[in-house]
Amino acid sequence: MISFTIMAITFGTVFLAELPDKTALAGLMLGTRYRASYVFAGVAAAFAVHVALAIAAGSVLTLLPHRLVQAVVGVLFLAGAMVLLFKKDDGEEEIKAPADQSFWKVSGAGFMLILVAEFGDLTQIMTATLAARYDNPVSVGIGAVLALWAVAGIGIVGGRTLMKYVPLSLITKVAAALMLALAAFSLYEAAVG
Repeated sequence: MISFTIMAITFGTVFLAELPDKTALAGLMLGTRYRASYVFAGVAAAFAVHVALAIAAGSVLTLLPHRLVQAVVGVLFLAGAMVLLFKKDDGEEEIKAPADQSFWKVSGAGFMLILVAEFGDLTQIMTATLAARYDNPVSVGIGAVLALWAVAGIGIVGGRTLMKYVPLSLITKVAAALMLALAAFSLYEAAVG
């Protein structure tokens, strides 16, 4: 059964964790050079693949004892918060753009960029963690993919404008605080059983 609460929690967590990520900047760079819809098609497809992999991994975790899963989930949320709080901003990466503007070349470039850059990324780990935490893969999957698509859309269409009004450091701190709260809640549940 689909839970809108779980979808909303997943959306918020994944959205805030992905917003300050380098892939939003990569989408922005591709979006300034190529037709936005072509870039979004490739990026959206790659994010869907990543969410499917994360959901599968998270579903396997639900086979373990509940207290152990809650402890692992709490530690993973804590690690995610630490990564956000202590990561260094290494600037923009150089993005190799396709030679022509055809749909398949542009969307393929976006797909490959995200597929490689996001593999094992924090948001993929957070999605797996949320899938294990809530044992509702459909709701987590929908929330995660919508969050990733929203960040991609913002990055492709209006990333520069957003960053003028909302500092990246603030977004990162809010995401880290949310993950710390989720870590505390999961570790509390693991301890109390």
